[in-house]
Amino acid sequence: MTEPETLRSRLARKPIVVAPGIYDPFTALVATQAGFETLYVSGAAIAYTRLGRPDIGLVSMTEVTETLALIRDRVTAHLIVDGDTGYGNALNVVRTIREFERAGATAIQLEDQDFPKRCGHLDGKALIPAREMCGKIRAAVDARRSRETLIVARTDAVAVEGFDRAIERAAMYRDAGADMLFVEAPKTRDDLARIVTTLGTKVPLMANMVEGGKTELLNAKELEAIGFGLVIFPGGIARAVACTAMDYYSSLAQHGTNEPFRNRMLDFDGINRLIGTADMLALGKRYETDTPPANKTSGSR
Repeated sequence: MTEPETLRSRLARKPIVVAPGIYDPFTALVATQAGFETLYVSGAAIAYTRLGRPDIGLVSMTEVTETLALIRDRVTAHLIVDGDTGYGNALNVVRTIREFERAGATAIQLEDQDFPKRCGHLDGKALIPAREMCGKIRAAVDARRSRETLIVARTDAVAVEGFDRAIERAAMYRDAGADMLFVEAPKTRDDLARIVTTLGTKVPLMANMVEGGKTELLNAKELEAIGFGLVIFPGGIARAVACTAMDYYSSLAQHGTNEPFRNRMLDFDGINRLIGTADMLALGKRYETDTPPANKTSGSR
């Protein structure tokens, strides 16, 4: 058997890696069944769906770790995990990296916002000093147990200090040891191109597409042509689910039945096929007998 390709190796070649946002094992499963091999565990989507609240720093490290562990138990895809600010100073970053890595993270994203942090496409963000963020990145690199656990450095400086300073910060974070750079919320296609031309290709560059956000929307092929190695669509699934749920509940309230909505939903058999109920029940059958498999022996040696 060949070893699965690492995310580091995958990012070193084309085509661009497309990572859809997920927030639980169910969305992870559906995304992998659609063919995606890299997923983005979105902190914003966890806030929306687990708390029913905005992405303003309310989700804790423990809640993300619990969610991540459940996702990893269900899928084998590469998981890029939104670690917000690391939930504190450099020492908190050390704990975050260790907990996320143990729970199954392939890559961990850290940002240079000050507390309380907020979604990268909201106004009113504040930053920590760049040197402090460099210390956090060094702490993350030192804390990881495997070089294949990638550290992604995100800067939100475009909205606070301007585009040029954001590039300067990103370069500092690269020199501090980050494996991937993420300049959040550039506005135009030209800004996206400038990120690539100024930061180069020493480490992969990540782009974020948010419908209704601050960045001009480009598709994966366009971003690849510019020079990006990874594009995430972090909150798209939460917005799609919200739209469908609003329509579904409105229909049920109006009609008192799901019949008008039937062609937009799975039936009972369909959902069980999706989540693999038959396979789970068959697995359980294997343990209903005391007879061990023919090639196994029981008891102690």
